[in-house]
Amino acid sequence: MTTTRTRAVRTRGGLSVRLDVRAFTVVVMLLVAALAASVVLIGTGDFPIPAADVLKTLVGNGNAGQEFIVNDLRLPRVLVGLLVGASLGLGGALFQSISRNPLGSPDVLGLGQGSTAGALIMIVLFSGSANQVALGALVGGLVTGLAIYLLAWKRGVHGYRLVLVGIGVSAIVTAVNGYLLTKADIVDAARAVVWMTGSLNGRDWAQVWPLLALCAVLVPLVLGNARGLRMMEMGDDVSYALGVRVERVRLLLMLAAVLLTAGATAAAGPVGFVALTSPQLARRLTRSPGPNLVPSMCMGATLLIVADWASQRAFGADQLPVGVLTGVLGGIYLLWLLVTERKAGRI
Repeated sequence: MTTTRTRAVRTRGGLSVRLDVRAFTVVVMLLVAALAASVVLIGTGDFPIPAADVLKTLVGNGNAGQEFIVNDLRLPRVLVGLLVGASLGLGGALFQSISRNPLGSPDVLGLGQGSTAGALIMIVLFSGSANQVALGALVGGLVTGLAIYLLAWKRGVHGYRLVLVGIGVSAIVTAVNGYLLTKADIVDAARAVVWMTGSLNGRDWAQVWPLLALCAVLVPLVLGNARGLRMMEMGDDVSYALGVRVERVRLLLMLAAVLLTAGATAAAGPVGFVALTSPQLARRLTRSPGPNLVPSMCMGATLLIVADWASQRAFGADQLPVGVLTGVLGGIYLLWLLVTERKAGRI
């Protein structure tokens, strides 16, 4: 059975997969855009490298200087950007689908603030190393996610209660972060503020491998439960009737979303609004009502890489941390989203 939108693809082994042609096309286009932007970004800097030379260097045909600049300095930064963007896009899609609310993203629910609290504790109280700060951010995100889940629980976790509890927890954790900054000495406070802006500056292979391993475990786990997540969007009663173990799937996917968000924050700091905007933009491109997990992941990676390029090139000699640019653009998008949701009568 085929339609202009959905096509059944059958393998020789008899396996049949339904393929959304438009969503597949969007994913391919986003992947091409992300890879093209990555090549341009690798060639951008004080020592510009043409795109053709970047590609030759990546396959091992560059000179010694190009190999050092590309492989040791710029490629890790780009890979961290792709992984962070993909993690935030996927985490945002999971939270918005579970809460059935476009505002149900890690930015609004306070997971970024929780990770920030964990990092600040390591910086301010223990003067921790970079690895200890990253571990603190990961633990802070997990603790915050667990607190939100437990406080939102009442015979299950439901959309608006999850968002409201998340907003309340976010306000509390933000106040704690402010208190920690007031107690820090000037050196630790400056270090904390730099980390809190969200930046890809100075990222190397030490940030690539842990985040890559995390994504390698969690992405297949999430995609393996995509069918249950799609069923849950029709409501818990319908999902139970269709054989979905709702609370088990919800808890598993929320844990995955928290880990993805906390891992991304640990690698690059709190990069704002990528998790909020990526699923919504992906949904508008695919025109699909489902969770759009893979398109959201690709959109997040593309957005962050393009934002990082713009933060380096769009303001002349002044280079902005990528978190500043995504925060400004994401804030504008959030205001637009609130206006449209209000006009539609959903808030």
